[in-house]
Amino acid sequence: MAAMTQMSRCVLGARPVAPSFTSLRPRTLVTSAARGLWLPDTEPPAHLKGELAGDRGFDPLGLGSEPERLKWYTEAEKTNGRWAMAGVAGILGQELLGVQPKWFEAGAKDYGFPPLALISLEFLLLGFLELKRYQGFKKTGKSGFLDSFPFDPANLDSEANAEKEIKNGRLAMVAFVGFVGAALVCRQGPIEALQSHLSDPFSNNIIGSIARLPETIGATFPAAAPPALE
Repeated sequence: MAAMTQMSRCVLGARPVAPSFTSLRPRTLVTSAARGLWLPDTEPPAHLKGELAGDRGFDPLGLGSEPERLKWYTEAEKTNGRWAMAGVAGILGQELLGVQPKWFEAGAKDYGFPPLALISLEFLLLGFLELKRYQGFKKTGKSGFLDSFPFDPANLDSEANAEKEIKNGRLAMVAFVGFVGAALVCRQGPIEALQSHLSDPFSNNIIGSIARLPETIGATFPAAAPPALE
């Protein structure tokens, strides 16, 4: 029988095919390799399975170990990222266009509108919108606007765009922290601070800025300036 089988293979020109076990490998290995982790060769937490946009297995404090909390933290990161992107774009646009005053001084400007009335209006308007967003999120698990969940008038909702949004949101949050630092330490906007650094990188840097911090505070807030040493 074996001889007949071998003869038929020779006649038909067929080659013995070795069994392949490639298809038997767990798909999770491929997913984990393609996913990319925040630190290579590390084991991600069990609750981060690569299903969320931007999931790189980073949760050292285990904040999202409970599914309900993870849902809220995911939404909170997305919301803060969107605010940060809007804020960063506004700060850069204001400085590029030369609009005065500087972004960190704009809150003290008199706009001819009673602050108490403005705060009351913002509280009522934003409170209503946030209440609607909260109710919609509880029902659908998605954030939106008024009765639209998710809010996607341009039909841009996709996995690829969700990944891009969370990446840009994280970058914007880090950038905003840098903008606040430059405003507090140097009293400069981000573009002005960059130009100052490029003009004299050895003097205008983080070390020099910290060294000049008492002088900056004294010029900005005279009452808070440390007393001069005699």
